[in-house]
Amino acid sequence: MSRPELITQLKKKNPKLNQYEIEAIIENFCDSIQKGLKDGKKIEFRGFGTFFVKKINEKYNARNPKTGELIYVPEKNKVRFKASKNLKKKINE
Repeated sequence: MSRPELITQLKKKNPKLNQYEIEAIIENFCDSIQKGLKDGKKIEFRGFGTFFVKKINEKYNARNPKTGELIYVPEKNKVRFKASKNLKKKINE
């Protein structure tokens, strides 16, 4: 689902809100999640899942698959998502 589709669905469910208010709510929601993850916090939505940051260690001897050349991969953080049991159950019905 794209962002405009989400806005359209929220507009149908909440006709009192205009499009700009819905966009502001979505933007605030996304910014809050990003700020929390950047601060190293877990973001948990009961019944949906959990977003968390996982630290990926640096690698000194990784290979470029195209050329076979040895490359250095620096340490980085990755965002991970773990679905809740309820979400898994609903998806697999």
